[in-house]
Amino acid sequence: MNQSDLMIKAVSLAEKGKGKTCPNPCVGALIVAGDEIVGRGYHRAFGENHAEVEAINDALSRNHDLALCTLYVTMEPCNHHGKTPPCTKAILDSGIKEVVIGAMDPNTSVSGNGAGFLKNAGVRVTTGIEEQKCLDLIADFLVWQQTSRSYVYLKMASTLDGRIATREKHSRWVTSDASRKKVHELRSIVGAIIIGANTFYQDNPKLTCRGFEKARQPLSVIVTSRLPEPDSDFLLLKHRADETIFWTDPATSASQAAERLRDMGCVVMALDSNQAGLDLNQGLVRLRQDKNVHYALCEGGGRLGLSFIEAGLADEIWYFAAMKILGDEQGIPVFHGRETKLMNEAVNLRLNRSRMVGDDLWLRLFPKDRALTGKQ
Repeated sequence: MNQSDLMIKAVSLAEKGKGKTCPNPCVGALIVAGDEIVGRGYHRAFGENHAEVEAINDALSRNHDLALCTLYVTMEPCNHHGKTPPCTKAILDSGIKEVVIGAMDPNTSVSGNGAGFLKNAGVRVTTGIEEQKCLDLIADFLVWQQTSRSYVYLKMASTLDGRIATREKHSRWVTSDASRKKVHELRSIVGAIIIGANTFYQDNPKLTCRGFEKARQPLSVIVTSRLPEPDSDFLLLKHRADETIFWTDPATSASQAAERLRDMGCVVMALDSNQAGLDLNQGLVRLRQDKNVHYALCEGGGRLGLSFIEAGLADEIWYFAAMKILGDEQGIPVFHGRETKLMNEAVNLRLNRSRMVGDDLWLRLFPKDRALTGKQ
């Protein structure tokens, strides 16, 4: 295996910690002797050993001489004391003489310190191996470092001809059981699920995580200018009022309907308006500051999903394409709300990964114009 292959394996290992290391990044590490991987580790949870220490301990438990090994790590080893001692010290103490790094630490106050410290100590250091994949791995950490808002997953699913429902708004089910299970796995790591008014009023959803262990169900956020009556037969109001948030305009937030919802335990949050509608970024900042929500999942319809994309707030897009064709131009499109005359006005995305999930094609996409540094 070459350096790229090994780094990609380290990235896959790191993803096991997704949702558990927050607000720290996910990191994976491998110890390699010749062509053999002799140690594996990843950052399992916030406050626990970092990936480098896990991999070193794994290799030592197998009695390998680490002075003859190379460490592959997806992000620059830390050189400062935090919840754990610096990983650079653990690397030097282990006797490792070569370190291969995927991405440098995006925290500008410490970036380069770890690599520089190792170089000065005589360790051979290589950087930038599969850098984009390693930066995609910590895209959430980049958002937390550079903004005050939640990191947003956008989930969309459609037929091959881009329809999420029939002309009669029938949508059960576009995708397979396997895809829906994967969505619930994603729900298990987020702190809030965001939907639009149409999804709320037409589908009457529960917005719960099912089939995966979770200490608390994600908050439900509804983006709407029309508030429901408190005695309405909506599942969220009947069973999860104290976990339900409405994002709306200031006038609606000051209405009697809003006060009645607050009396039930709901949060009705006024957001400022901009040219595109409600200020979604403001809502995401409030989610993180007021509710400690680091991950939010938008499962709204095509108009709300497009609003997140156009506002630069869809950090990671999960798109499920079902092997089905409706062939009806009046079917509900997966994205809508723009008037586009020229192809160069299209929104451009970048494919990070694709694979079959059940009978569906799953695509993980990122904004194409996001720089390698993650700057928005």
